[in-house]
Amino acid sequence: MSKRPLVLASASPRRLSLLREAGFDFQIVLPQVDEAHDASLTPEQLTLANARVKALAGSLLQPGALTLGADTLVYVDGDPLGKPADMTEALAMVRRLSGRTHEVCTGVVLACGGAVERELHVITHVTFKPLNDDLIRDYHARVNPLDKAGAYGIQECTDVLLDRMEGSFTNVVGLPVDEVAAALRDLGL
Repeated sequence: MSKRPLVLASASPRRLSLLREAGFDFQIVLPQVDEAHDASLTPEQLTLANARVKALAGSLLQPGALTLGADTLVYVDGDPLGKPADMTEALAMVRRLSGRTHEVCTGVVLACGGAVERELHVITHVTFKPLNDDLIRDYHARVNPLDKAGAYGIQECTDVLLDRMEGSFTNVVGLPVDEVAAALRDLGL
């Protein structure tokens, strides 16, 4: 097995928690990068582009370490929904998802020394229950939507939102753990 350390290039408490729960030891770096917001790109292209920027910048901060960068976005009608700017936008986002199926795409890039070693993406299909504005506001009173793509955290008060899901639950949380763990094992970690 590889002796090189693992580095997470993310401030996301959800990614940190998921990676720890999966049994990985790692350090955290917070590279200062600008994320793309290009709606003309496919979900895979956009999330991988953002994950790549994070992983490559992080790998230069920790030479010799394998750096993991990730980006998760919610897509509805082909439009990416990032983190809402305020509670009004958060309400509008969840209202748009109400009673419908949307995609959650996470791009993951593993890099070392400024070079990409592995890229992957995972898409999960999520269907919300029909939700009225009062229910959405109540949900947002319990779950802060402002730091979450699509203005929701599926791991919190799941029964309020979720009708059904096809694919990885941890992907919707922010990191497709099974796929990441397989990639890390393939790379000797």
